[in-house]
Order: sequence, then structure tokens, then C-alpha cells
Amino acid sequence: MSRIEENRTMRVVIAGGTSGVGLAAAARLAAGGDEVFITGRSDERLQSALKELGGQVKGEVADARDTEAMRALFERLGSVDHLIITVTGRGGAGPLSALTGDGLLAAVRNKLVPHLLTAQAALPVLSKEGSITFLTAASAGAAYPGVATLAAVNGAIEATVPGLAVELAPVRVNAISPGVIDTDWWSEIGDEARTAFLEGTAASLPTGRVGTPEDVAATIEYVVRNAFVTGTVLTVDGGGRLKA
Repeated sequence: MSRIEENRTMRVVIAGGTSGVGLAAAARLAAGGDEVFITGRSDERLQSALKELGGQVKGEVADARDTEAMRALFERLGSVDHLIITVTGRGGAGPLSALTGDGLLAAVRNKLVPHLLTAQAALPVLSKEGSITFLTAASAGAAYPGVATLAAVNGAIEATVPGLAVELAPVRVNAISPGVIDTDWWSEIGDEARTAFLEGTAASLPTGRVGTPEDVAATIEYVVRNAFVTGTVLTVDGGGRLKA
């Protein structure tokens, strides 16, 4: 019987659930009656997220880059049905000519390492009927110039999904690969540049708009609740991959 058919309350941990897609996923799953626990590096963001989500969602400050801290967190939490990892980092975009070793290593430390080691930390308490869902990005499979670092990191995470789905079975392993999503991730380029970029991208997409965190959260909920989906990377990009 699938999770959808069972329709029972699940315990879900969202690493990086204090903003953007992670926050939207927390809101969606909590609205469906699940017990949701979120983590993030900033106490200010955590408190703001918990206030927005209401009393049914709990959380704790935890840096997913700190493996021992994540292991201790899962030991305290006990049994978990599903783990969703939406942790990301700033930076990483730019031409190959400007790439530095430190920048590349920082991108790896800020996303690839916490994704895989957070998944590892959860294994002792993760339900055998549960799942792990990674959040990558469409840069891993699209011909976008200036995103070699992002493509390398996100592509590395996506490459682990089929093997982990077999290795960890019956635990299910999937990834969601969003295209351009209107989140605070773009704030570092400045308001004017951000508006121009998002509007230009929207005009180029078959959907006629960029994505929202809620668009991606809906897909996360789908792979979490559907017990017959594993080893899959689902692209949510408004048709961006279809552009010539």
C-alpha cells in the first residue's frame, strides 16, 4: 500500500527549510497533516520561518556542513519517515576563465558535501519505508553558459541518485531539479538586475513565467508521498530545457 493510500501522518525533516523552496515544502507538507521539522544555519531565519509556519512545525538551528552536529540532531529526533535536503550556498556562477580553486571547493563544501553527509547522518533513524529527496538545479543538465561550477556540483548530486536508490532500497532516493525560481537566492545580483533577469527568463519560457517555491514544493510532495517513485531526477523548469 502506498503512502498516498495509507494517508497517515509522516515525520519529515527538511534540512534548509527556513527559506525558499524548503520553507514552501514545509508549509505544504504541514498543511497536509504531516509532522515537519526544519533546520537552518541562521537563528533569525529559523524563528521567522517557524512564526510563518505556525505552531505545528518545529525546528532547530543546525549547519548541514557540520556532519557531527547533524548526526547528533538525528539522534535526538529519533525515527524519521522522510528527509528533504534543500541546502544551498551563494555564489558559483561565472565564466570558466574566472573560476578559482577556492571558489570551486567552496561550492562543493556548501552543497555537495552537506547533501550527501546529511543523508548519511539520517540513515540510522530513517524509516525503511521512507525517502531521501535532494534539491539540485537545472544547471546540471542544461546548456547555460557561465554555470560550470553550479553544473558540476548539482550534476554530482544527481549522479548519485540511481546508485543510492539501489544501495539504500527499500528507502527511496530522488532529486528535484528546478529551473529559474523566484527566491531570495537571486538577491545578491541587486534588485534591478534581478527584475530584468527574471522578466527576460519568463519571456523565454514556454510557461511564460519563472517558477515559484510552491511549484517546486508540489513536486517534492509528490515524490515524498508516492511510494513507487525512486531513482528519479524530476526537472521543474517551465520548459527551459526545451529552448533551442
